[in-house]
Formats: sequence, C-alpha cells, structure tokens
Amino acid sequence: MSDPDPAREQAEAAAVEAAAIGGRPSSEPPPQDEPDEAGRPVAEGGGGEAEGFEEAERELIEHTTHGDQHAARRAIEDAPGPGDSDDERAAQGGEADEERSSERDEDLS
Repeated sequence: MSDPDPAREQAEAAAVEAAAIGGRPSSEPPPQDEPDEAGRPVAEGGGGEAEGFEEAERELIEHTTHGDQHAARRAIEDAPGPGDSDDERAAQGGEADEERSSERDEDLS
C-alpha cells in the first residue's frame, strides 16, 4: 500500500476551503427582477435606469412647457428692469483689488 501524499492532501483541503469562500451558491434560479451579477455593482452604486437624468429632463420639459400653467409674459413682467437691482450693495460698486508687489525699483532697471 502506498503512503498518502501530504502535498496532495493539503492541495485538496485548500481547494475545498477556497470553494466555500463567498458562501454556497443557490440552487434556485435568480429572480427575474434582480439584475445579473455583472449589473449588481452598478445597482449597488446607485446607477441604473434613472440616474437623475430622466428626472431632470422631465422637470426641464415641464418648466419649458409652462407646466405651472402661467404664461411667459408673467415671467417677463416679474423680472427686474435694467435699472432695478435686488441688491443695493451691488449697485454701489466697489474699489478694485490692490496687490502689493515684491519687486524693487533696483530690479526693474
């Protein structure tokens, strides 16, 4: 009778242990409403069909078609005129920024 090979036994034990990593696979087929394994990271990361683009596009369409049932003239009438300012401080203006130079007169000549 031959002696069992210890390297072979360790390799078989390592293979059994490696096969158990990640849990036992289910014998049931995956449900149709769940994404496949390739799409799972995308779904977990918040991606998918509606990534915010569709919602923003819907709001843009509603706004441009005046979904709030107001005419465009109302927006024009409510807008401030060319002389009107919402912020009085902005109408006053301000001084320009002044930057101190590190150059000396001797360096310029």
